Amino acid sequence: MKTFYCLLFLLAVVACSSVTTSFDYDKTADFSKYKTYTLTEHAAKLPEIQQLDRDRILAAVEAELAKRGFTKSETPDALVDVFVKTEEEMTATATNTGGYGRWGYGYGWGGGTTYIDYNTFTKGTLFINAIDKTTEKIVWQGRGTKTLDEHVSPERKEANIKSAVAAIFTKYPKAAAK
Repeated sequence: MKTFYCLLFLLAVVACSSVTTSFDYDKTADFSKYKTYTLTEHAAKLPEIQQLDRDRILAAVEAELAKRGFTKSETPDALVDVFVKTEEEMTATATNTGGYGRWGYGYGWGGGTTYIDYNTFTKGTLFINAIDKTTEKIVWQGRGTKTLDEHVSPERKEANIKSAVAAIFTKYPKAAAK
């Protein structure tokens, strides 16, 4: 079941709704010293999701790193980890019909009915961590969250993944580009 939701996450990244991003970082880190990277073993495998989506995510992450001047290396300054978390959520909307009313000279009871619509959906979050290779501590974490949509084309999925990863990386400290 977890695999199913992870697949939905990647599909949702390609849905029409926008990605909500957030970030956190170590204010004492010197981001200008990070010029090379390698993916962690976990990121390279991303076991939570299927291979096509994993390849799309990793390609998008590596493209964003290249835009910021990073090069892939066997002896990196930083490790890049990527993981996915999914969460099922539910909303309920109540609608009333009928109810109390006035009948003739007095008050009477109407035939009121309450309908409740339940909407279950999955939210997925993509985490991208930059880890200082020397200290093995996370120096930056970017997150992107959105509602997943399982009904998208492969082309739309790829475009949305690229867009989501780019949105996450807009929060990467500017000093890294030096």
